[in-house]
Amino acid sequence: MRREEIFETVREILAEVLNRPVEITPETRFEKDLEVDSLRAMEILAAVEDRFDITVPINVLNEIRTVGDLVKEIEKLMEGDHGHL
Repeated sequence: MRREEIFETVREILAEVLNRPVEITPETRFEKDLEVDSLRAMEILAAVEDRFDITVPINVLNEIRTVGDLVKEIEKLMEGDHGHL
């Protein structure tokens, strides 16, 4: 799956979880721009893991600040690289 496809899927997930259309770029920040609290972050994470059939290691969650960070991490996990940002 290409990065653009991952980004589009993440955009769809965010719209579903946040229950509103969202305009995002790779630089969009979860906390400041989308006002995602810890509960919503866990909902987003669960949806990402389900949709992409991956497991995001808990230790990288604090490093994911932007949509672009999340897309890169998904890309790495889908390629089988279990390293993190």
